[in-house]
Amino acid sequence: MAEKLTFNYDREGDILHIDKCSPYAEQESEELGDEVVARLNPGTGAVENLEILFFSTRLLRGDLFELPIMADLRLAGRTVA
Repeated sequence: MAEKLTFNYDREGDILHIDKCSPYAEQESEELGDEVVARLNPGTGAVENLEILFFSTRLLRGDLFELPIMADLRLAGRTVA
């Protein structure tokens, strides 16, 4: 079963959190560059959370922002034929 993505913005830390599940202590962290941190499942290496640092600064710059990940997006509750 695919997880839904949750987006939360920490205004004090200026961090956008993109989560497939709640973060937990056993996750491994990997810096992806450009101040993006991935939190990985320790068993599978799958990306479970992303932290985008200095998020509001990125928006104010108006630069194109790309994440170095691949995504398979589809509407929740629909199956792919």
